[in-house]
Amino acid sequence: MSFLEIDGRAVGYRLLGDPALPLVVLAHPLGMSQAVWDDLLPALLPHYRVLSWDLPGHGSSAAWKGERITPADLAAELLALVEQAGAARFHFAGTSIGGVIGQQLLSRHGERLLSATLTNTGAVIGTAEAWQARAKAVREKGLAAMAVDIVPRWFGSAACEREPALLKGWNTIMGRGDANSYALLCDMLGRADFREQLQGLGVPLLLVGGSDDIATPPESLRTLAQCSGAGEPVILEHIGHVPSVECPAVFAELLVKRVS
Repeated sequence: MSFLEIDGRAVGYRLLGDPALPLVVLAHPLGMSQAVWDDLLPALLPHYRVLSWDLPGHGSSAAWKGERITPADLAAELLALVEQAGAARFHFAGTSIGGVIGQQLLSRHGERLLSATLTNTGAVIGTAEAWQARAKAVREKGLAAMAVDIVPRWFGSAACEREPALLKGWNTIMGRGDANSYALLCDMLGRADFREQLQGLGVPLLLVGGSDDIATPPESLRTLAQCSGAGEPVILEHIGHVPSVECPAVFAELLVKRVS
């Protein structure tokens, strides 16, 4: 684990692999951490140099200092880390809110991208009212209390049956996060709308979803495909919201094909 100070905050990141290989940047979902990518690393590192980091108030990254977070703020944080890695262009993969960061990159920094893989996300995710309600509840109750209801929405039943402690483990990780940073990110998701910003992309774009995803169901990916001009999404059967955890070998294979 390494740290980079960005705007007075310590941001935790990992940069692994051969500097001669193409860089792939991985952006994790809300409430989780860069640990979601751990099981992909053995398959990715022969092909990529891998950069991952923790969102504000998540994992090893310090809490957000301001009163508002935007997709542009998160993209700027990512680009500062890419600068630290010394890469001019890079591949990108992001899940859920990580996919929102990817849409910001596609709409404003497409010249930096070699490719983008967006999973379990949408041009709009949920409703502003739902995100405002969650932000309010998190501020009042804290993340540990909220995790019990939120974490089960992340995974399909197959993953939970295969690994009985999966939910308890991620409850613990989510509960350790900073509630205000999480709430600010909820507020951001309630405002985010990329439906009019993704036309005419010159970047290879792959969309991936899960058949059992409650938070961003397959229709969310199909709508994003229409907005962006991407091809038909890859929908993974019996997978929920986090394919990097639920089917890491399958997801890694999709990413490796980007450079093969």
